Amino acid sequence: MTEQVIDSRRRVVAWVSLSRLPFIALNVASFSVGMVIAWSQGHPFNWGVAVLSTLGVGLILLVTHYSNEYFDYETDSLNVEYNKFSGGSRVLPAGLIPRSQALPATFFALVAAVIVWLIIWFYFKTGPLTMVLAAFGLLGGYFYTGKPIQGSYRGAGELILAICTGWLTVNTAYYLQTGTFALIPTLVSIPIAIHGFLAIYLMEIADYTSDRLAGKKTLVVRLGRDRAALLWAIFAPTSFLAITLGVLGGVPRLMAFLSVIPLALIVRNILAVKKQEYKDRKALEKMCATAVVLHVVTSLLYILAFALQI
Repeated sequence: MTEQVIDSRRRVVAWVSLSRLPFIALNVASFSVGMVIAWSQGHPFNWGVAVLSTLGVGLILLVTHYSNEYFDYETDSLNVEYNKFSGGSRVLPAGLIPRSQALPATFFALVAAVIVWLIIWFYFKTGPLTMVLAAFGLLGGYFYTGKPIQGSYRGAGELILAICTGWLTVNTAYYLQTGTFALIPTLVSIPIAIHGFLAIYLMEIADYTSDRLAGKKTLVVRLGRDRAALLWAIFAPTSFLAITLGVLGGVPRLMAFLSVIPLALIVRNILAVKKQEYKDRKALEKMCATAVVLHVVTSLLYILAFALQI
């Protein structure tokens, strides 16, 4: 009896790990930005829509994570250079959950997501584009690694992730609360999208060898580690420029002052690239951690800036 309880607990822990809840929380933070922007502009805040749409986002991310783990199984199994942020959850290669269960879990989450989004659309009458936006997220998440498209295997993974974690996330939340699109949430979504790109890009540096062996045509595989790291350092400051342009376009001025925080994180990783720390497994893990923190902190700072604008 005790052994059965322990085994059940291990399976629960394994499924939690496979679900990658910290990354769901990260994207929920970005989604919350769009809702806070709508509220700061005086639009009535619909708590029912907020709660259900957050659940809907979580289910879309479960579809993304489960399908990614299933279709990346070969790549993850080859990966011996992974860190806490790269190489998947390690649950399937370790045999903690049979790979055969990941795909049914994907479709279960997909069906649940469709049901939730249909409720949002029909019950709350959130607008004709509700299901279009939800479908965009579901298809982008599934086909990031899912067959037959497998975007990340064909050189489109970084673009898919940037759009889905940036523009789509922020603007969908805003649309559900207002029924419209606007310039401000789009301006805000640009640096969030860039930071999503910067995070996955560093994780791809960690996964370089296994991705190359598995035939995964990521941007890092095509460039090679050294040139990819240099490109990261060159491109990263554009997010600070995007934040500044957003302020000029109507984002609260407080964000101009708060932007020194993400800038400090960017500078930290640029210096790490200069020292070639990406060649050391533990140092690269710290760089990935900094990039993830950069992503979530930026969303939280936008929430603070718009909330204090009231």
